[in-house]
Amino acid sequence: MRREIPMIVAFVAGVTIILEFFVPALRDVASQIQKWYLVVIAFAILVGAFNLLRINYMKIRYRRADWPYSFALIAGLFAMAIIGIGWGIKEGTVFDWLFNYLIFPMSSTVFALLAFFVASAAYRAFRARTVDATLLLVAAVVVMLGQVPIGSAWVPAWWPDSLVFLTPDWLKDRIMNIFNTAGQRAILIGASLGVVSTSLRILLGIERSYLGEE
Repeated sequence: MRREIPMIVAFVAGVTIILEFFVPALRDVASQIQKWYLVVIAFAILVGAFNLLRINYMKIRYRRADWPYSFALIAGLFAMAIIGIGWGIKEGTVFDWLFNYLIFPMSSTVFALLAFFVASAAYRAFRARTVDATLLLVAAVVVMLGQVPIGSAWVPAWWPDSLVFLTPDWLKDRIMNIFNTAGQRAILIGASLGVVSTSLRILLGIERSYLGEE
């Protein structure tokens, strides 16, 4: 029953949420299940925090690579938790000040570093070695030119209106609104079908990875 009970709970909860859209009488039950879901998330956060502490404690104990960073992580975790629980998280509190002037700038710095990885990936992807890579390179250059002021300034005053489609700004709009949108919709449709199939596998008990099974 250790494995059957979670499967039954997942099936009943999932089917109830689905039937809510077709059977109005189940809306109250589905709303209650969604509230229970928030409770499960809260406990999941506690389990994740405990696991984070355990892993980083072992790194500090055995002086593994980059163990000082683990010490800083644990210290920051306890400091923010104690300050938030003890003095609250409203605007003007110490927690709010630490978040706005310490955590937020550090997060922005980390995300700023992604620009270098994006530039490196773009360099590898935009090398015109194949026809697909060449099309990607041309489209990227046109979009970048259309996004900056130089793209509009490139068109001289004497440029005829009949050739407006040759301007970077016009081409950028067509690429983003037609080709890019079509590609995004195809990806979203594929991802949605994957979510549906995975959900059905979980509801029917076929997907048991959350039970620790292969």
